[in-house]
Amino acid sequence: MLIGERMSKPVITIPPDMPISDALNLMKKEQIRRVPVVKNGKLAGIVSDKDLLNASPSPVTTLSIWEMNYLLSKITVSEVMSKNVMTVTEDTPIEQAARIMADNKIGGLPVMRDGNVIGIITETDLFKVFLELLGARESGVRVTALVEDKLGQLATLTEAIAAKKGNFIAFGQFTDANLANKIVTFKVRGLTLEEVREIVRPVVKEILDIRA
Repeated sequence: MLIGERMSKPVITIPPDMPISDALNLMKKEQIRRVPVVKNGKLAGIVSDKDLLNASPSPVTTLSIWEMNYLLSKITVSEVMSKNVMTVTEDTPIEQAARIMADNKIGGLPVMRDGNVIGIITETDLFKVFLELLGARESGVRVTALVEDKLGQLATLTEAIAAKKGNFIAFGQFTDANLANKIVTFKVRGLTLEEVREIVRPVVKEILDIRA
């Protein structure tokens, strides 16, 4: 799966000279938490709602509402935005974008094409992908099991389910604390919970969880 299939588009952008109060109002209206900053058609930075809120006067300030509004009208996005922006392209694998965001503790990446911003991939977009990968919105028998990390183990498991006419609707593999093992989580349709249990038990090291 590539970024272009899951990015948010068309992307909302703002200019660097926009007052932060206007930027906050826009983000609240559009229900977004970060937005690319574009100047003369080119990416100049990115700003989050936290950046904007941190630049606002404290709620316990002694300033009057008029004084606060005046100060806010003078602070522009360019003063609080992040200028060294990490980006991806639409043909970047989705897991690579997730790794960049996790490693750098950032919540979104502008998506570029020929120097132009064409979308944005955010934590929310990745959460939606995660839901799809694990079939969270579909019914079936969900199994989490421990398998040996060696050639052919996953094939043995999937073939055992397929031989009994079970249909996989989700499958994920995760690293166990013991590197000799893998944790697999999958969801199967077309079989009862007990049928799945009896099929899976002989071909895995341990069934950690099973539920319908």
